[in-house]
Amino acid sequence: MVKLLSGSFIRFLAVGIINTLIGLAIIFTFMNLLHFSYWTSTLMGNIIGAAVSYILNRKFTFNSTKNQAGSVLRFILVILACYFIAYGLGLRAVHLALGHLPAIPRHFEKNLAVIIGMGLYTILNYFGQKKLVF
Repeated sequence: MVKLLSGSFIRFLAVGIINTLIGLAIIFTFMNLLHFSYWTSTLMGNIIGAAVSYILNRKFTFNSTKNQAGSVLRFILVILACYFIAYGLGLRAVHLALGHLPAIPRHFEKNLAVIIGMGLYTILNYFGQKKLVF
């Protein structure tokens, strides 16, 4: 656990706060104001957040000097894997926990799934970026 609190993880979390605020604003705008689907909204928010993340993590978090062409492809693959795993699990977890309760509004379930998915995504993405990309 102490190793998780090392410099690169703290910097990763700082970058994550920035791209999370941007991504969440986009996700909730698309989903709640524009009424796009859960998957379209989360994908749009994550694409834009991922672009911010790549730029900041490459230099600030991991100070990477690896070939950028190769790292971009690995970055995209890690982002996609983390996205589908985390947001799929978040949606599934909320459906399992709350799906049987008739009084829970559907938009609340989706918003909660976004929050859970984002937490899972952050953890998976950190390890994927650290081990496979940068």
